[in-house]
Amino acid sequence: SYEKFANCYRCFYKLQPEMTRSIYDQFISQLQTSIKDEIQEVKNEGNLELLFNSLDKMVEEAKNQEEPAWRPSGIPEEDVRSAMVPYLLKHKSYLLKVLKEKEEENRKVAESVLAGRDRIAELQQLIQAHKCAWQ
Repeated sequence: SYEKFANCYRCFYKLQPEMTRSIYDQFISQLQTSIKDEIQEVKNEGNLELLFNSLDKMVEEAKNQEEPAWRPSGIPEEDVRSAMVPYLLKHKSYLLKVLKEKEEENRKVAESVLAGRDRIAELQQLIQAHKCAWQ
């Protein structure tokens, strides 16, 4: 306030009260300008205007939401469990699906190998029969 400013510079105020008021007004004006410039610089450097706009957008979108937003319960174990269980269940179902696919693929490969072995046994018998016939 001007009173506190004048009190700090009491001797000067007693000699020239009008000049003290003028100095105070200039000081306040320059201080306000400097603060506004600093705030604008911080906003520009941090891209705060864009972030504030995106925050406003999120707030608007949240107004249309009927269910309440998630809030921590205060018990870390329960909070982690409530966040991780759905993810882990989804991952488990994915892994089970991949496992079934691999088992089916392995079954087909095993059938192919057995068919190949049978064919090899047939060819060996055919070769043996030709060998005996040739002798």
